[in-house]
Amino acid sequence: MTVIGRLAQAVPSARCLVLTTFDVDDYVLGALRAGAAGFLIKTTPPRELIRAVKDCAAGGSALGPSIVRRLVATYVGVVKQPVPELERLTERERDVLVVMAKGLSNAEIGLELYLTENTVRTHVAHILAKLGVRDRVQAVILAHRAGLG
Repeated sequence: MTVIGRLAQAVPSARCLVLTTFDVDDYVLGALRAGAAGFLIKTTPPRELIRAVKDCAAGGSALGPSIVRRLVATYVGVVKQPVPELERLTERERDVLVVMAKGLSNAEIGLELYLTENTVRTHVAHILAKLGVRDRVQAVILAHRAGLG
């Protein structure tokens, strides 16, 4: 059993964020299966690392953009599927979801869509609630299933 798994059993409220030099799918999946809230590469810029720590501490998750792209490409497949929950989103929320599916942070989404980071955070919260998912990764998977990302 990994350290993450042991910690998750001993302290269920603990949130683990893995920071490593190894950008290997098996490591990512192993860490997430063990209960990690996030997985980042050591080349992550300091601001994004700080944001990821805060997001994970607040109950969210954090995965590096390259990791998100690979996970989605590998585990979702290329066949588009209808996702009725997407109909609940406003046009702007859908825009945010499409950019979020690229693996961008809230700050990067804001720059791309000309929104403040707080506005992006609000849209992300609404997206998660409307889609009935617990984190960004699940929302991105739904977006990719529908062919949005």
